[in-house]
Amino acid sequence: MSRAFVKEQDDKPEELAERPVSANPNMVTARGLRLIEAEIEASRLMLSHGQQAEDKAMVARAARDLRYWNQRRASAQLVEPKPAFTSVGFGARVTIQRDDGRQQTFAIVGEDEADPSKGSIAYSSPMARALMGKTVGETADIPGGEVEILGLEAVGPEG
Repeated sequence: MSRAFVKEQDDKPEELAERPVSANPNMVTARGLRLIEAEIEASRLMLSHGQQAEDKAMVARAARDLRYWNQRRASAQLVEPKPAFTSVGFGARVTIQRDDGRQQTFAIVGEDEADPSKGSIAYSSPMARALMGKTVGETADIPGGEVEILGLEAVGPEG
């Protein structure tokens, strides 16, 4: 195998599949919008570093991520927080009690902002959809059983 053939393969730009974009409306909290903007900036920095280092893989990843985050920023629909909630909705912090007595509290936020390990779920998740419109004291059938809604409050600006 000639070195020219290997070099030709090395020069081929890395092809990455595009990041899938949800078909749901891109509702975001103020915090979610800040997170998207931070991802755009991080992707721009990675692209610049990749170009300076002539790292084709880094450039490909950064360019793909930058396309994704720019698209998410362009489609973002900022949902202003309500001062109080009478029923579960986007931007609510919900406390539930499960059948086994466990209590959980989580915020219902945008898809890109959701992080269940940190107490936030996407408004489009099965759990959030099951709770939407319910009030304190009502029960809801969620994946894994039935829950009772114990409390509602607005998500603060920091999430």
